[in-house]
Amino acid sequence: MTAAPTILPDGSATSPGGFVAGAAAAGLKAGNALDVGLLLSTTTCAAAGVFTRNLVKAAPVLYDQELLGERPGRMRAVAVNARVANACTGADGLSAARAMAQAAEQVAGIPPRSALVLSTGVIGVPLPVDRVGAGLREAAARLSADGGIDLARAMMTTDTRPKHCAQRLATAAGTVTVGGVAKGAGMIHPDMGTLLAVLTTDAVATPSMLAPLLRQVVDRTFNAISVDGDTSTNDTVLLLANGASGVDPGRDASTWALFEDTLLAVARHLALAIVHDGEGATRVLEIRVGGAPTEAAAREVGRAVARSALVKTALHGGDPNWGRILAAAGSAGVTLAPERISLAVARVPGGPAADATDWLPLAEAGHTANPDPDAARAAFAAPSVRLRLDLGIGGGEAVVWTCDLSADYVHINAAYTS
Repeated sequence: MTAAPTILPDGSATSPGGFVAGAAAAGLKAGNALDVGLLLSTTTCAAAGVFTRNLVKAAPVLYDQELLGERPGRMRAVAVNARVANACTGADGLSAARAMAQAAEQVAGIPPRSALVLSTGVIGVPLPVDRVGAGLREAAARLSADGGIDLARAMMTTDTRPKHCAQRLATAAGTVTVGGVAKGAGMIHPDMGTLLAVLTTDAVATPSMLAPLLRQVVDRTFNAISVDGDTSTNDTVLLLANGASGVDPGRDASTWALFEDTLLAVARHLALAIVHDGEGATRVLEIRVGGAPTEAAAREVGRAVARSALVKTALHGGDPNWGRILAAAGSAGVTLAPERISLAVARVPGGPAADATDWLPLAEAGHTANPDPDAARAAFAAPSVRLRLDLGIGGGEAVVWTCDLSADYVHINAAYTS
């Protein structure tokens, strides 16, 4: 019998069996903060990755794409550094990424070409390989099943808090755990933003099973968030399955479906943590788009609303300027019938908005629904705002999340390298 997943307190990428992690301060960040991390599996992992579609790709992205294309069933580790993105660094950057992977393999005592690498930070700065290598040696000495949270801290750049979680699924064949860590606060937009994430599981799986699953999960989570409309050179989401539990959820369709849901829940938690930690963010906006021709079309409309500076600044001011939302939806490149569009906001701040009485209509049939202005302002002044946008032309649905655009965002990014 399979039960609903259990959320693990302080869960992380080391919550699944057979994963350990450590982190160290290599001097890349100020104040002796953790800035280099190492995740290690005690057994070989099947792996998959989803990477930025920005045409300017960082050296770690190019290295990982090549490695996963060559041997996706033989991974053992992930090495991470913050503060230096190793992007726009040419052939020397690729050599540095390779050297970082080799350093991780040496300190972990694992075979060559079995470590993936992740870097984040300032673009155009050479990676200090010696310092990163020394940090990896120190991180290897600290490897622990409790090290996942320190790994999450080491990944942080402008993040204000570490992002990590895990869930455990009890099945008839045994228990499977899914965990993860992530970082990101700015340069966040679908395809993706400047985010890094590592998802882990002790389930038995093959690369051919993981690759399409990860793409589907990323589309509904990390590719469904936006902070500022900018994509980055380094975006990477990795999924590693080491089989330590001995449970193969793919042997049973219903168990596989629950495993998918568990992975989706962990990824969604991490993605929403990124939005809540958006640079300078004071409010979070959830955009539920329905009535679209397809799920992909619904997502595109939601993304158009999420990246609108006018919508995001109105959100910051708690201003129920719903016309900006419809205007942004109309810019998505999706065929619409304006006379069929309706828009509503959840009346209960941050509430579930489960039935019709929980929603305040803002627009119906493409024009004003004459909402109560005080009720509308109260809904938009909440820390968490929920919109329901129905296009009225199909059955496609999607959810996209974003945050407001504040003066603090400008201050943070005006002095990012200084």
